[in-house]
Parts: sequence; structure tokens; C-alpha cells
Amino acid sequence: MNRLVRVVVLCLTLLTGERLYSQDPLRTISGVVTNAENGEPLSGASVSPKGSAAGTFTKEDGSFTLQVPSNAKKLQVSYAGYETADTDLGSLTQFEIKLKSSSRQLEDVIVTGYSTQNKRFIAGSIVSVNADDIRNVPASSVNQLLQGKAAGVQVTANSGVPGGGITFRVRGNNSINAAVDPLYIVDGVIISNTELFQTGLGQQKQSNPIADLNPADIQNIQILKDANATAIYGSLGANGVVIITTRRGKLNSDGKISLNVSHGWSDATKKFKLVTGPENGLLVNEARINTAIDQGIDPSTIVLPYNPDTLQTYDRIRDLFRVANTSNYELSAQGGSEKSTYFASIGYLKQEGIVRPSNFERFSARLNYDNYVNSHVKIGTSLNLSRTYRNVSVNDNSPTGVINSAIFPRSFLPIFNADGSYARYGSFDNHIALIKNLDNNAVGWRAIGNVFAEITLFRELKFRSSYSLDYNSLYENNYSNTLISAGIASNGSASSNETKNTVFVADQVLTYIKTFNRKHSVNALLGNSFNNVLYQNTNATGQGFPTNSIKAISAASTRSGSSSQDKSKLVSFFGKASYTYDGKYTIDGSLRADASSRFGTDNRWGYFPSGGITWRASQESFVQDLNFFDDLKFRASAGLSGTQLGIGSYASQGFWASGANYLDLPGIAPSQLANPALGWETTRQVDLGTEFSILDNRLSFTVDYYNKYTYDLLLERPVPSRSGFTVYQDNFGAIRNKGWEVSVHSTNINTSDFRWTTDFNISWNKNRIERLASDIALGASGRNTSIMRQGFPINSFQLYKQLYVDPQTGNAVYEDVNKDGIITSADRQIVGNANPHYTGGLTNTISYKAFDLNFFFYFSQGNKIMNMQNFFLVHGGTQANIGFLPKQLERWQKPGDITDIPRLTTFAGNPTVNGGASNNYGGNVASLSSRYLEDGSFIRLRNVSLSYNIPKSVTSRLHLSSLRAYVQASNLITISKYSGLDPEVSSQGGNQNTAGYDWATVPQPRTLLVGLNVTF
Repeated sequence: MNRLVRVVVLCLTLLTGERLYSQDPLRTISGVVTNAENGEPLSGASVSPKGSAAGTFTKEDGSFTLQVPSNAKKLQVSYAGYETADTDLGSLTQFEIKLKSSSRQLEDVIVTGYSTQNKRFIAGSIVSVNADDIRNVPASSVNQLLQGKAAGVQVTANSGVPGGGITFRVRGNNSINAAVDPLYIVDGVIISNTELFQTGLGQQKQSNPIADLNPADIQNIQILKDANATAIYGSLGANGVVIITTRRGKLNSDGKISLNVSHGWSDATKKFKLVTGPENGLLVNEARINTAIDQGIDPSTIVLPYNPDTLQTYDRIRDLFRVANTSNYELSAQGGSEKSTYFASIGYLKQEGIVRPSNFERFSARLNYDNYVNSHVKIGTSLNLSRTYRNVSVNDNSPTGVINSAIFPRSFLPIFNADGSYARYGSFDNHIALIKNLDNNAVGWRAIGNVFAEITLFRELKFRSSYSLDYNSLYENNYSNTLISAGIASNGSASSNETKNTVFVADQVLTYIKTFNRKHSVNALLGNSFNNVLYQNTNATGQGFPTNSIKAISAASTRSGSSSQDKSKLVSFFGKASYTYDGKYTIDGSLRADASSRFGTDNRWGYFPSGGITWRASQESFVQDLNFFDDLKFRASAGLSGTQLGIGSYASQGFWASGANYLDLPGIAPSQLANPALGWETTRQVDLGTEFSILDNRLSFTVDYYNKYTYDLLLERPVPSRSGFTVYQDNFGAIRNKGWEVSVHSTNINTSDFRWTTDFNISWNKNRIERLASDIALGASGRNTSIMRQGFPINSFQLYKQLYVDPQTGNAVYEDVNKDGIITSADRQIVGNANPHYTGGLTNTISYKAFDLNFFFYFSQGNKIMNMQNFFLVHGGTQANIGFLPKQLERWQKPGDITDIPRLTTFAGNPTVNGGASNNYGGNVASLSSRYLEDGSFIRLRNVSLSYNIPKSVTSRLHLSSLRAYVQASNLITISKYSGLDPEVSSQGGNQNTAGYDWATVPQPRTLLVGLNVTF
């Protein structure tokens, strides 16, 4: 009979998931659950007899009351983010249970759209990066810290200019005209990506949207990559979402003050090299002789312009580069009382550029404050203030820029005239005159903040109201005096721009989180958002100044000014819900509806749904019986997200403009066609992923496959000119991105004194334009070397394909695509693109007692770079007063020479499939050829960091909590076949469709930095 009872009890246990104590009397116990670190009561902790699902949850004050069987041996208490505690019951009836924080579980609780979730049940693809993962990287910008740290995320510094532009892509380039940067959110504040700079000496992207933040304030970063994760942000999330959470205090914790001081020195690993003066003269003479031969002139009658033996060499490069200093000071305080927490910080960064005269300064201050008014109401604020200063003088790649003015003039030409004045040659300024007299300064002020109130209506139901502001102001003052070309003709020229961008967002969110019978969990939210953007610009210019020392525009003899203003609004409603059964199966879905003022009245609303499923297979008994997986999870998701940024605030409306005057009568005329049907650019994405760990969680893997299809692109379509217009804003075109992502984490050694971990990630992305009305050609300075064409990737290069240099004639031979026997523009073809086949990173962290060593490699493979230095300076002698790179010395000189550099000549001729004249700049259609397109693959030792934590026995005597000394080095080694200064470059980064150009670009600096971190 007893055996039968046991069988029945076992069957009921299997069916209900509960252990039955029907034969045992119950007794009542009570107690309180608190945080072991600060004594804070933990509300909502799960309390139950071990082995039973019959339990309860703690109240707001952490207390609980529970009936347990008299024969129960242990009480089990669990809470998200804390280690599960098993307590002996014995005969006690009162318990005080203190839970310790679990770093592993805290990492599992991550921030998603408008809420937090346990990562184990999330169907979306989300990467979490903690402060410890990035603190060893010396970078002034938060997004630079993420390079190589997250699969599916490509981060490229466009140049080595401090505070300069960053290319940040999540799973490829989604669009042609619309925005492609991710959505940045800092403590719930949506950050604007709008470029405020009006001054530019080239096509580089001047600024970085989050360069105003101090990286030391960061607690963690979540990168939302797939549609299931980003769809809750609707029209803002098509390009991925980067959620940044800054540091906050803890309740009932002692105040801590931290001081971090560091200083670094930077230089260039490679510098520009030019031919010597005698070599330059020799090449010019050779070009003169070859040109005479091509023109049928007896070369013996030619008078050579230079005697190479008499020419000197003037080194302009040494004036250009310098050892740059970086100083950084950070002071912070954090702590909390029984009802409030705080974190406050101030910081100062001064960073010189390795190319004169560029520099960047940032003053920053932050305050995060939370207050628990009572058991039901919490209020708080996050506020970041910053002031930045930039000298934008070397972001150039233009003839008037500092770098071009140093590398373009021939090396035998003197730097100064005989009277000591600056020597100028053709359209190029004197580089020293630019360094000393360029006056292009930009001062920015930024306030990023929010206030919120969170009301607990019931234990499971919370309402949060938040109001946030991103105010960004940039004031640019530029003055060109009479010592540089921009100011000579006008007797001094000045401009002033004040640009402001203000984003105001109001969010109201209702959240419901409930677990029923320990098997059914629901996480749901409902909310709405109002987004208002105001962009303002005021501009003034002046020419003709009485003296170079007076720079105010009010003193100019000729003055003018203008102003503009744009407004846009976005209204949103959204909801999201997930259901988890038995900790194994999760299904979730979301829907967001957005209405944008940018679109036409017929298509103002956009709807963005998503759904996903998760299966934690490791919780299945048949998987557990394998004794192989510690954790095994499969997930799948699909959804839509949209784009409305990147087009004008009034792109759908018809414009009339003044200036259409008739005789002496003023008039207006249509200037933009209206399109009331203009609507959303939409991205549809499918994601399949798995996560698993083995060997007692010492080895873990994450694998994802995704397929993104963006359609209804926001494009300016051409229209017949007889309509009076040339383009029409419309929805047309499609782009696909698909690829694989793999991340691996391993704990190689883990002992009491020694720990070694490795993190590796790699990503493959394939980009393809699926639909386009017609080709769109663009490129450096209007040369149309970049093209967007259906069936090919964005950032493709369209060039003449050089097959070889004829060993007998020295002329370049190009592929005759249309087989008509001559080389014309019709023979241009796509010969590569700037998109890497794959990118990734490898990080090793080694800790031995008080020492920590971290080294990080970043790699990119398969991308092409258009080397514009070679195009201009391996030019075959065709440009007056233009020098040469040493590579020009490898040119063809006599029959039988094998080389890829044609003979020197200025004769254009008529290029044919047999070569013809090879490289006449501006006259020969074959001048921009595949010869200048190079492999940009590289692997770089991005960072090495060594730190030493001073022993407690020492710090306690100094009345310090901790003391850490460290040394960091960045960009120590780069392995690449690229012949330029740096393969990590994008000199045309101001246009998202012209990546992969290198033109007078500042290389990434090699930096050595030492620092000290003290906590009181």
C-alpha cells in the first residue's frame, strides 16, 4: 500500500511540477529577504520549500509569510540578479535571508525596448557590452570603444582626427538616401544624429553624435540588432539600436569618490613619403622627353627644364606631423541613502591631433539621481552637460587643406621665398601658412537629460512617465586672412554659423510583469511617445577687413546673412508582450504605430510588427541526459522596422521659391514637386539564432543568421526636364543585407590566482541592391568612380580595368568591355567595393594576482580602397607643380620592363585596347583605373593594457578603497598590403555611399598612455 501511495505521489508530482506533502502537517514561517551588500529589502523575491512549486513572493518591505510542510528540510529563495539561497529550515519560524549579487545573473538582465528582460528568454538578437569590457580601450568616443566587441557591428574611424567622424553600421548599409546610423539612446534619451557642422575642407564626416559623452560614465551598452528587438522603436530602429546606460548609485551604500588621471602620447606609424628633389626633376624631364616622342618631335631638340644634380629637397612632411599629447581627468562620486541614490561626475579631455593644427577638447558633467518618495513612487533624473571645442583645419582632402598643401607641391620647390614670405605654388597654399593662420574653430554645447516618475500601481503593474531633451548647439567662427588663398582676393574673409538641434521626447509606458504558479510568466508593456525636432541655423559672412587682427564680421566692408528653420514631429503608440512557460518556451510580439510629419497625408502612418519564439532546450530532460550542454537555446524572430530620417522635414510638400523675377518685378516659381503619397522606407528582417555553453559554462557560443530586406527606399527619382523639375522624392528601390555572426567566449584557466579568458567574434555580411530605377554615379570630387547599380553592392567602384602595362610600349592596356576597339566611358566596369567580406575581433584578458593584462586584435578582410594619393601623385607627369610619390619611380622606362605603372607622358592621344597614351589627368578617359584600387584588408593589434591593483594592505594605510595604475597602448601593429598610411580610412565619409576613399587623410594614431585610478 505504501508503495502505491508513493507511485501516486510521484505521478502527481510529474504532472503538477510540485512536490506533495499531503501526509505531512503544515507549519507557518515568516521572514525578510534583503540585499546582502546594503541591507535593502528585496520586493518580489521567490520563496518556497526546496523541491516544491508552492511558494510565495516577498512584499514591498521584503517580508514574507508561508506555510511549509513540517518535514521540509530547506527553504529556497531566488531573485533576478542574485544568487539563489538555500536555507536550513530546522525548527525555526523566523528567518532573515540575505542574497548576494550575482554578476552572471546581472549580466543576464538586460535593457531592451522600454523595459528590462532576462536574456535567457529573449527571442531577439542583442549584444551586451559591460564597462569592464571596454575600460581598457583608450578612445575619446563611446562608439569607438565598440569596435570589434560585438558581432554584426562594424565601427570605422573615418580618420585619425580627434573628435572626428565615425562610421557605425549594424548588419550592413540599409539605405541610399535615408539615414543609416543606428539609434542611440542614453538613459532613455533619444540622441540626435544630425550633423551640425557647416564648415568643411573636404567630404569627411566632421562629427560624432556621441562624442559629447564621457566613456567613463558608461555602465553597460546593449546593441539591438534584429527586428524583434528593434521593432518596438518603429521608424527609429531600422538601422539597429544602441542603448547606453550610465552609472548610478545604490541604496544604503557608502559614498565613494573616484579620481582617474591619464596622459598619453601619440604619433603616426607611417607618414607620407615623397621623391627627393633630384628624383622629382628627373621624372619631370623624362615626361617632357616622352611627350615629345608621342607628338612626333625630335627629343634632342627639347630643352629640359631641370638639372637634377642642382636641385635641393625640401621636407614639408616633418612640419605636418607631431607627437600629440592627450590629457584626461575624471572625478566621480556615487552612493545612496535609505531612499535615494546619486552618481555625479566631471571630466576634462584635451586631445591633440598628430597632424597640425587639429585638436579636440571636451568638458563634461553628469548627474544621475533617483529618489524613492515612498513604497509606490520613484522619481529621478539623468543629466549630461558638455562643452566641446574643435579645430577642424585638417579634415581636408581638398586642394586648400593642410595635408594636400604639404604633399602636392614638388619637393624641389622652396617653402619660403627669398624675402622670407610664404611660397605658394599654383592653387596650393603654403602648408606652414595654413598651420599658423587657419582659423576654423567650432564650440559646441550639449545638454542631454530627462526626468521621470515611476509609480507602482500594484506589485506587477508599473507606470512610468518620462520627459527627455537633447539640446545640441554648435557655434563656428572661421576667418581666412590675407596670408592664405581663401582670404587674399577678398582682403580677408570670415563666416559665422550658429546651428541648433533640439529633440524633445515624452514617453508614457505601462509595464506588467507577473509569474503565475512558477510556470507561467508574462512581461507586457503599453505606451505612447511624442517626438518633436527643431533645427535652426543662422549664418553670416563678411569680406574685406581693415587688418588681419580684426576678425569680427561687423568690421567687414561687405556683409551678408541668412537663417533657416526646420520642424518635424513623430507620434507613436506601441505595445509588447511575451509569455514564458516553465522557463523553457517563450513567445513574444510587438506592434508600433508611427505618424510622421515628414510624409504625405496619404501615407503618414506606418505600422511595424514583430514576433519571436525561444526554446531553452537545455531545460529538457532529454538534453540534460546528454550531460554535454550547460545551456542550449534556440530562437527565431521576424519583423518590420522603418526609416523616416535622412530626408528633409518637408520632403513630401510642394515648394515655391522667390527669385523668379520678370524685368524689375519680383516673382516666385515652383521649386519642389509635392508627393502626398510619400511614405515609409521599411526593413523586413528574419533572424535565426542559437546560444549554447559547455564544459561547466567555460565555453559558450552564439550563432546568428539574418536576412534584411529594405524596400520602398526614399529616393529622388529623375523626372523629364520638360516638367520644370529634375527630381521627385518618391519610394522606390530595395536593398538586401544577409549574413552570419559567430561569437565565442571561453574561460581558459580559472584558479584563485590566475584567470585567462578569450572573446572572439566574426561577422559576414553580403550587401546587394535588389531594385533601382537607374544607376546613381558619384565619387570623389564628381569623378563618378562610385556607383549604385541594381545587382551590385552599395559602395561599388566603377573604373577602367587595367589589364597590364605593355612591356614594349610602356602603355597601359585596359579591358574593352563593349569590344568597339577604343576605350571610352562605356568601358568602365564595377571592379570591387568598399564593403568587407568579414570583420571581427579577438580579446584576451589575463589576470594574475594583482596584475591584469588585456590585448585586443581587430580585423577586416575583403574591402577595397581607392587610393587617391596614388591617383594624384603617381600621375605620370601630367600635372603642373604636382610632385610624385616614390612609387612613380617604378614606372616603365624601356622595352622589356615589367611593371604596372605606365610610362611618363602628358600626351592624351586616343586610348585603345592596345594601350594608347596611358594616364593623362583630365584628358585621358582611362586615367581613373583599377590600378589605384587596392586591397584594404588588415589585422591590427588595436589595444594592449597592463594594470596593477595596489594591495589592500597598502591602500588601507593610505585610507583608500582602491588604487590602480595602468599603461595602455593602441594601434601598435597593423598587418596590411595597403600601400597608403592606414587601411582604416574613409575620407569621403560625409556621404554614406562613397566609403573606401583615401585622400589626404590623417591616419589612426599610435598611442601610449599611462594613468592612475584612485577610489576614496
